[in-house]
Amino acid sequence: MRRLTYAESGVDIHAENRSIDAMKAVLTTRRTGFGAPMTDIGHYAGLLDMGTFALAMTTDGVGSKVLIANAIAKWDTVGIDCIAMNVNDLLAIGAEPIAFVDYLAVEKVDPERAAQIAIGLKRGAEISNMTIVGGETASLPEIIRGFDLAGTAIGVVDKDKVITGEKIQVGDVLVGVPSSGLHSNGYTLARRIVAESQYTYLDKMPGSDKSIGEELLEPTRIYMEILEMAEQCDVHGLAHITGSGLLKLHRITGFGFEITDPLEPQPVFRFLQEQGNVDDAEMYRTFNMGTGMIVVLPEDGAKEACRIMGPGSKVIGSIVKEGLKAGKLEL
Repeated sequence: MRRLTYAESGVDIHAENRSIDAMKAVLTTRRTGFGAPMTDIGHYAGLLDMGTFALAMTTDGVGSKVLIANAIAKWDTVGIDCIAMNVNDLLAIGAEPIAFVDYLAVEKVDPERAAQIAIGLKRGAEISNMTIVGGETASLPEIIRGFDLAGTAIGVVDKDKVITGEKIQVGDVLVGVPSSGLHSNGYTLARRIVAESQYTYLDKMPGSDKSIGEELLEPTRIYMEILEMAEQCDVHGLAHITGSGLLKLHRITGFGFEITDPLEPQPVFRFLQEQGNVDDAEMYRTFNMGTGMIVVLPEDGAKEACRIMGPGSKVIGSIVKEGLKAGKLEL
């Protein structure tokens, strides 16, 4: 049985990074004065100087997870994913979300589907204590097949409470916070695995009362507990584990990471790995593998951080001088 990979399925993480670098090289225009940027392109969210505080902005979408929603005609959770992928990026720099706009592009207008999508958007906004202030719907039959859902969120943070990773130092510990499943990343590979397996999205997930499609549509967790934790603990860095899995840790510091006691992945990850014959390193480079957020802080604050972030949170490793190692895996 051949081994499936993310790149073979159509997503080359390294090519994406080169594309981002190419765009960043051109996008050099910077406002001066009030509202000037405080960070360069490349962190989880952009920061604008508002005097005593910073305005944070981020944008993201649901991705090819929407194709599974189409396959089983269940669209009431993808709005949560859209909110979550943006809000979690705001939280990763310590910003509190306050407002959101969505963008729904469709091949053909479908009021029932739109109403279901709105249910998820509403729920995501409720969890995030955030207002959806507007949005845009576009009918693009020559471009879109089905629909695409994305959005932009803004948040606020006191300038002296911004968390960028610059305080990270060797010896800090890593607190892993459980994800709710795949979240909204790696679905090009996940869909390829199911398509080449003996299963369909309507079949029962082995060991579960849910169908495979329902398991894969489990909405992305929104980590609002981070705001309380950042008030109570000396947080040095936060990593939202999304596309490219644990490689996202490199976004917050030039130091290395050693993960010695990773969180146990949910059964859905093992199902995909077995069905696709995917090796361990590829799994950890593609999926969150049960860890949706990682908190970096001094060891003496780990117990309190775990308490605030909730059940399943634990110390999974530490900051080292260089590299990224998860058990025996060199990532």
